Amino acid sequence: MAPQATSPRLGRLWLVVAGWMLAGASLAQTDTATLEAQRASFKQAYAAAAEGGDGWRALSANLQNYPLYPYLQAASLEHDIQLIDRPAVEAYLKQYPDLIPANDLRRNFLLELTRRQDWDTFQLMYQPGLGDALTCDELRARLEGGARLDFDKDLATLWAEPSLPAACEPVLQAAYDQGLLTRQRLWTRIDAAADAGKSDSISDMSQWLPDDDATAAQRIVLALTDPASAAQSAMQWPDTAHARQAVTLALVRLARRQSTAADDAWKDLQTRFQLTPSQRDSVLNALALFHATDYDPDALARLVNLPAAAQTDTSREWRVRAALAMQDWNAVLAAIDALTPAQQQNDEWLYFRARALDALGRHEEAQRAYAIAAAQSSYFGYLAADHQHSAYALCVLQPVVSAEGEQAVLAIPGMQRAFELFAVGLTRAARREWNQALADADADTLRQAVNLAEQRGWYDRAIFTFNKGAALGYYTLRFPLASQYGLVQQAQAAGIDPSWAYGILRQESAWVSDAQSGADARGLMQLVPATGAEVARKNGLAWDGGESLFDPVVNIVLGTRYLAQMAARFDDSPWLASAAYNAGAARVNQWLDARNNLPPDLFVATMPFKETREYVARVMYYSVIYDWRQHGTAAPISSRMVPIGQPYSRPNADDPRKDMTCPAPQSVAAASPAPAASSIHSAAAKDSAH
Repeated sequence: MAPQATSPRLGRLWLVVAGWMLAGASLAQTDTATLEAQRASFKQAYAAAAEGGDGWRALSANLQNYPLYPYLQAASLEHDIQLIDRPAVEAYLKQYPDLIPANDLRRNFLLELTRRQDWDTFQLMYQPGLGDALTCDELRARLEGGARLDFDKDLATLWAEPSLPAACEPVLQAAYDQGLLTRQRLWTRIDAAADAGKSDSISDMSQWLPDDDATAAQRIVLALTDPASAAQSAMQWPDTAHARQAVTLALVRLARRQSTAADDAWKDLQTRFQLTPSQRDSVLNALALFHATDYDPDALARLVNLPAAAQTDTSREWRVRAALAMQDWNAVLAAIDALTPAQQQNDEWLYFRARALDALGRHEEAQRAYAIAAAQSSYFGYLAADHQHSAYALCVLQPVVSAEGEQAVLAIPGMQRAFELFAVGLTRAARREWNQALADADADTLRQAVNLAEQRGWYDRAIFTFNKGAALGYYTLRFPLASQYGLVQQAQAAGIDPSWAYGILRQESAWVSDAQSGADARGLMQLVPATGAEVARKNGLAWDGGESLFDPVVNIVLGTRYLAQMAARFDDSPWLASAAYNAGAARVNQWLDARNNLPPDLFVATMPFKETREYVARVMYYSVIYDWRQHGTAAPISSRMVPIGQPYSRPNADDPRKDMTCPAPQSVAAASPAPAASSIHSAAAKDSAH
């Protein structure tokens, strides 16, 4: 049917959509052999383009209509960025104005123009929104042309940043020379940098302050970088506002590192400086909090006696943890009652309220409390269900997809490029195309797109797309099995539970096969190259270098063996080995030396590192979900939480299993699950140096 008369704008939109549909149909109709040939040709041409020059053109004769063709010329231009001129760049930008490679090319050419100090061309090609460095370069271009700066118009937004790139240094110097960096403005930014812990920014700004102010700023730098020295030196400091600021920072930071040393310093300094009530509260909070994380036996008393104004959500939670460490169940209940109403609804504290009631012999109350916690699909919800001997809560959704909806997604040029980039192994670029193409997509389009990604083995798309609200119910997509990578077989060969190995992988990388942490941990199970090489040597496996860790099969072979080595150090206990995988075996052994008498759930809850507590909880929860994914039922989570010192045995066919059921709506509502489940359902992958 022909479309009815529409406005010119809607008519243009219809033509665009129709064009997308035709393009998508054209790609969809490409036979598999032709598409594979195009992908092979693209890989060859892309490798040539990445070497610069025009050699790629001869290799791309059959790629003119291939979605990734624009990436070839962009790669060549990027390689030759120091040789090309404005017409070459502008020709590409004109041909592909809305593509990600065009935006990258513009940014990188502008950086090259800065290197050349070709400010006239820079100004002709500059566009706002390309980052702080280029914003400062544009201001520098104007300065080179004789312009003067206007603080409110040119610098106010940049000045609000606690740290800025090196490209901004000439601009800030010019601002100082023009008298724009007043003492008040400098101290405003120093305060922001101090709050953000940016000592380098403070050092840079101190050069523009009068001598006394510069000295005061350097005291703040010392407090941030060497709090012990700052606390010692502070006895000779004047009692000024900025000195009090530095003293507060030093004591808070020293408490984190050495709580006993911070205590001693506080005794000397609290009468030396007239700290504001807020500053005193910050110091008292830090002292109480970090004595608790340092396993001080007086920690609970400190937290109980902490003035109300000095309490925070974190200190209130650590009051509960300190009481749990002492197994003082009355104190646990009192501490939970002292939490805010919102905190009390968190699944962790719902569970430990029930645990305390049970330990105090108030079994009927405990069972009612366990029932509330057990209505949630989470680590704590499943621990609660085990106390009740009830099934696990799991409300599973299946995405509604349609051939028409999938074709509509495939007709979007950006999605064509995303899927093809993934197919040829350019996964970082694929994610960028995906994010741009679906930035404003509705829920139905996202479902269709994720389903298509799953069909192609692009598993992380479901994890990062279905990461909140009702979409968390797409468990089969959010917890893929990816059997082609052989995890089950490799885990069994390594002697570990495949469900646990899946849980570690899911937490470490969220199935991002090219994940790389700041510590250079790589791939699905986040191994650093040195660990990969050592594991390969110990197990007589081939080692092809650090890049091989981005191969899912290789990563899983080595990762499962490393996980087995870690487990062997802790009686094969999956929860302790998980903690060690995240925090390091030496750290976990320190914790065991301090509290090896605690039951597993209490030990996890009182580990000093928030990241490790949440890591263990997620891995144990994910292990249950993956057990269910493989078998339709799951071994109880409590069977994985073996007591310290007790050997762990993998589940076998004769062990009890748990069914998964979706609680009735009224039960879910009564449990108030939304705020509590958020921490355990997080899809973000944690960087971990293994």
